[in-house]
Amino acid sequence: MFVPFTADFGKNIKIGKNVFINSGCRFQDQGGITIGDGSLIGHNVVLATINHDYNPKKRGTMYLKPIVLKENSWIGSNATILPGITIGENSIVAAGSVVTKDVPPNTIVAGNPAKFMSNLEDKI
Repeated sequence: MFVPFTADFGKNIKIGKNVFINSGCRFQDQGGITIGDGSLIGHNVVLATINHDYNPKKRGTMYLKPIVLKENSWIGSNATILPGITIGENSIVAAGSVVTKDVPPNTIVAGNPAKFMSNLEDKI
């Protein structure tokens, strides 16, 4: 892990073996973050496990949902992963992407919102 690194608490983060986290990452871990073995996380990645109520009168209400990065996932620089998202095993999130839906195993997603680009086996 390269610094600077910021977390809300840190105690809600589970990190597997051989994980690499580059500098400038921000982990909002109140909802829980699990990072599987062999995962790579690029510069300035945000893992956000908190959302707020849509109703302006209840906007201060927080909703917590965990983020799970399965084994060997690769999150590109400046990507943002939103609450409740699971990134499937071996999958790649392209740099700058905003992930709003679960990413299936062995896929590549990109964009805002992140969309399917290709299957991993098409690239290797």
